[in-house]
Amino acid sequence: MEANEIDKDALHWYPMRIAYGRAERMQRLQKLLDEDGIQNFMVWHTEFERTDDFDVHSNRVPAIDGLIFIRSSQEAITRLKMTRAEYAPMRYYTNRISDRLTGAMLNKILVVPDRQMDNFMSIYNRRGDKVALLNYSDFIAKPGKRVRINQGDFVNVVGTIKRIKKTQCVVVQLEGLAAMALAFVPPSWLEEITEDEYRSFMSKD
Repeated sequence: MEANEIDKDALHWYPMRIAYGRAERMQRLQKLLDEDGIQNFMVWHTEFERTDDFDVHSNRVPAIDGLIFIRSSQEAITRLKMTRAEYAPMRYYTNRISDRLTGAMLNKILVVPDRQMDNFMSIYNRRGDKVALLNYSDFIAKPGKRVRINQGDFVNVVGTIKRIKKTQCVVVQLEGLAAMALAFVPPSWLEEITEDEYRSFMSKD
Protein backbone atom coordinates (compact mmCIF):
# COMPACT_ATOMS: atom_id res chain seq x y z
CA MET A 1 0.00 0.00 0.00
CA GLU A 2 1.25 3.52 -0.74
CA ALA A 3 1.11 6.11 2.03
CA ASN A 4 0.11 8.83 -0.41
CA GLU A 5 -3.32 7.17 -0.71
CA ILE A 6 -4.07 7.29 3.04
CA ASP A 7 -4.53 9.79 5.83
CA LYS A 8 -1.09 11.11 6.83
CA ASP A 9 -2.33 11.56 10.41
CA ALA A 10 -3.45 7.92 10.74
CA LEU A 11 -1.32 5.26 12.42
CA HIS A 12 0.31 2.75 10.10
CA TRP A 13 3.40 0.54 9.91
CA TYR A 14 6.12 2.29 7.88
CA PRO A 15 9.24 0.41 6.77
CA MET A 16 12.17 2.78 7.25
CA ARG A 17 15.66 2.53 5.81
CA ILE A 18 18.58 3.58 8.02
CA ALA A 19 21.75 4.75 6.31
CA TYR A 20 24.79 2.76 7.46
CA GLY A 21 22.49 0.72 9.69
CA ARG A 22 25.04 -1.47 11.46
CA ALA A 23 23.96 -3.49 14.49
CA GLU A 24 25.10 -0.95 17.11
CA ARG A 25 23.37 1.92 15.34
CA MET A 26 20.16 -0.06 14.90
CA GLN A 27 20.18 -1.10 18.56
CA ARG A 28 20.58 2.54 19.64
CA LEU A 29 17.75 3.63 17.36
CA GLN A 30 15.42 0.91 18.62
CA LYS A 31 16.21 1.83 22.23
CA LEU A 32 15.48 5.50 21.48
CA LEU A 33 12.16 4.64 19.84
CA ASP A 34 11.23 2.51 22.85
CA GLU A 35 12.12 5.35 25.24
CA ASP A 36 9.98 7.75 23.18
CA GLY A 37 7.06 5.32 23.31
CA ILE A 38 7.03 4.72 19.54
CA GLN A 39 5.99 1.20 18.55
CA ASN A 40 8.62 -0.44 16.39
CA PHE A 41 9.79 -3.81 15.07
CA MET A 42 13.08 -5.15 13.76
CA VAL A 43 13.98 -8.53 12.33
CA TRP A 44 17.00 -9.83 14.25
CA HIS A 45 18.95 -13.03 14.03
CA THR A 46 21.83 -14.51 16.01
CA GLU A 47 25.29 -15.02 14.57
CA PHE A 48 27.82 -17.26 16.27
CA GLU A 49 31.52 -16.47 16.20
CA ARG A 50 34.38 -18.71 17.31
CA THR A 51 37.25 -16.85 18.98
CA ASP A 52 40.95 -17.69 18.87
CA ASP A 53 40.68 -19.50 22.19
CA PHE A 54 37.80 -21.64 20.81
CA ASP A 55 35.06 -19.92 22.79
CA VAL A 56 31.81 -19.30 20.91
CA HIS A 57 30.23 -15.88 21.17
CA SER A 58 26.72 -15.03 19.97
CA ASN A 59 25.88 -11.68 18.44
CA ARG A 60 22.39 -10.30 17.80
CA VAL A 61 22.43 -8.55 14.45
CA PRO A 62 19.81 -7.18 12.05
CA ALA A 63 18.62 -9.85 9.64
CA ILE A 64 17.96 -7.15 7.03
CA ASP A 65 20.55 -4.39 7.03
CA GLY A 66 19.20 -0.97 7.86
CA LEU A 67 15.49 -1.89 8.04
CA ILE A 68 13.18 -1.00 10.91
CA PHE A 69 9.37 -0.82 11.00
CA ILE A 70 7.70 2.05 12.87
CA ARG A 71 4.01 2.28 13.73
CA SER A 72 3.12 5.93 13.76
CA SER A 73 1.66 8.55 11.43
CA GLN A 74 3.51 9.90 8.44
CA GLU A 75 3.07 13.37 9.90
CA ALA A 76 4.68 12.37 13.22
CA ILE A 77 7.58 10.52 11.60
CA THR A 78 8.37 13.41 9.28
CA ARG A 79 8.26 15.82 12.22
CA LEU A 80 10.68 13.63 14.19
CA LYS A 81 13.05 13.47 11.23
CA MET A 82 13.02 17.26 10.88
CA THR A 83 13.34 18.15 14.57
CA ARG A 84 15.43 15.36 16.14
CA ALA A 85 18.96 14.74 14.86
CA GLU A 86 18.85 11.13 16.11
CA TYR A 87 16.02 10.34 13.69
CA ALA A 88 17.41 12.24 10.68
CA PRO A 89 19.05 9.12 9.11
CA MET A 90 15.65 7.42 8.67
CA ARG A 91 14.38 7.26 5.11
CA TYR A 92 10.98 6.13 3.86
CA TYR A 93 10.80 3.10 1.58
CA THR A 94 9.26 4.09 -1.74
CA ASN A 95 7.99 2.51 -4.94
CA ARG A 96 8.32 4.09 -8.37
CA ILE A 97 4.91 4.09 -10.02
CA SER A 98 3.29 5.82 -12.94
CA ASP A 99 0.71 8.53 -12.26
CA ARG A 100 -2.66 7.39 -13.65
CA LEU A 101 -3.51 10.79 -15.11
CA THR A 102 -0.20 12.20 -16.35
CA GLY A 103 1.95 9.11 -16.79
CA ALA A 104 4.74 10.78 -14.81
CA MET A 105 6.86 8.56 -12.55
CA LEU A 106 6.28 9.22 -8.86
CA ASN A 107 7.84 7.98 -5.63
CA LYS A 108 5.13 6.48 -3.40
CA ILE A 109 5.86 5.98 0.29
CA LEU A 110 5.18 2.41 1.39
CA VAL A 111 3.19 1.24 4.38
CA VAL A 112 2.64 -2.34 5.53
CA PRO A 113 -1.01 -3.16 6.34
CA ASP A 114 -1.62 -4.04 9.99
CA ARG A 115 -2.90 -7.55 9.32
CA GLN A 116 0.12 -8.41 7.16
CA MET A 117 2.42 -7.10 9.89
CA ASP A 118 0.59 -9.00 12.64
CA ASN A 119 0.71 -12.17 10.53
CA PHE A 120 4.50 -11.90 10.19
CA MET A 121 5.19 -10.88 13.79
CA SER A 122 3.09 -13.75 15.16
CA ILE A 123 5.53 -16.16 13.49
CA TYR A 124 8.65 -14.16 14.35
CA ASN A 125 7.79 -13.80 18.04
CA ARG A 126 7.24 -17.57 18.43
CA ARG A 127 10.01 -18.74 16.16
CA GLY A 128 12.00 -21.83 17.07
CA ASP A 129 13.43 -24.87 15.34
CA LYS A 130 10.51 -24.94 12.87
CA VAL A 131 10.90 -21.33 11.72
CA ALA A 132 13.69 -19.97 9.52
CA LEU A 133 14.29 -16.47 8.18
CA LEU A 134 14.68 -16.37 4.40
CA ASN A 135 16.45 -14.04 2.04
CA TYR A 136 13.72 -12.31 0.07
CA SER A 137 14.02 -13.27 -3.60
CA ASP A 138 12.11 -13.77 -6.83
CA PHE A 139 11.43 -17.32 -5.65
CA ILE A 140 9.64 -16.02 -2.54
CA ALA A 141 7.64 -13.50 -4.56
CA LYS A 142 6.31 -16.05 -7.05
CA PRO A 143 2.72 -17.16 -6.37
CA GLY A 144 1.92 -20.57 -4.95
CA LYS A 145 -0.91 -22.28 -3.14
CA ARG A 146 -2.29 -19.91 -0.50
CA VAL A 147 -3.20 -21.43 2.86
CA ARG A 148 -4.44 -20.61 6.33
CA ILE A 149 -3.24 -22.64 9.32
CA ASN A 150 -6.33 -23.75 11.25
CA GLN A 151 -4.79 -25.66 14.18
CA GLY A 152 -1.76 -25.60 16.46
CA ASP A 153 0.47 -22.80 17.77
CA PHE A 154 0.24 -20.82 14.53
CA VAL A 155 -3.52 -20.97 14.04
CA ASN A 156 -4.90 -18.27 11.69
CA VAL A 157 -1.49 -17.53 10.16
CA VAL A 158 -1.76 -17.07 6.39
CA GLY A 159 1.01 -17.91 3.93
CA THR A 160 2.13 -19.57 0.72
CA ILE A 161 3.19 -23.18 0.23
CA LYS A 162 6.80 -23.42 -0.98
CA ARG A 163 9.18 -26.37 -1.21
CA ILE A 164 12.50 -25.44 0.38
CA LYS A 165 15.34 -27.96 0.51
CA LYS A 166 12.87 -30.76 -0.26
CA THR A 167 10.64 -29.74 2.67
CA GLN A 168 7.13 -28.34 2.24
CA CYS A 169 6.94 -25.05 4.14
CA VAL A 170 4.42 -22.30 4.76
CA VAL A 171 6.16 -19.05 3.82
CA VAL A 172 4.93 -15.90 5.56
CA GLN A 173 5.84 -12.59 3.95
CA LEU A 174 6.16 -8.92 4.45
CA GLU A 175 5.78 -8.47 0.74
CA GLY A 176 8.95 -7.27 -0.97
CA LEU A 177 10.78 -6.92 2.34
CA ALA A 178 11.11 -10.07 4.46
CA ALA A 179 10.00 -13.68 4.67
CA MET A 180 10.04 -16.63 7.05
CA ALA A 181 9.47 -20.31 6.43
CA LEU A 182 7.45 -22.47 8.81
CA ALA A 183 8.24 -26.16 8.32
CA PHE A 184 6.53 -29.38 9.35
CA VAL A 185 2.95 -28.10 9.43
CA PRO A 186 0.68 -31.17 9.13
CA PRO A 187 -1.30 -31.01 5.87
CA SER A 188 -4.52 -31.57 7.84
CA TRP A 189 -3.88 -28.24 9.57
CA LEU A 190 -3.82 -26.33 6.29
CA GLU A 191 -6.91 -24.80 4.71
CA GLU A 192 -6.50 -23.65 1.11
CA ILE A 193 -7.77 -20.14 0.38
CA THR A 194 -8.23 -18.33 -2.90
CA GLU A 195 -5.87 -15.70 -4.27
CA ASP A 196 -8.57 -13.07 -3.71
CA GLU A 197 -8.95 -14.14 -0.06
CA TYR A 198 -5.18 -14.02 0.39
CA ARG A 199 -4.93 -10.55 -1.15
CA SER A 200 -7.82 -9.29 0.96
CA PHE A 201 -6.18 -10.62 4.11
CA MET A 202 -2.77 -9.15 3.29
CA SER A 203 -4.10 -5.70 2.38
CA LYS A 204 -6.27 -4.93 5.41
CA ASP A 205 -5.40 -2.60 8.27
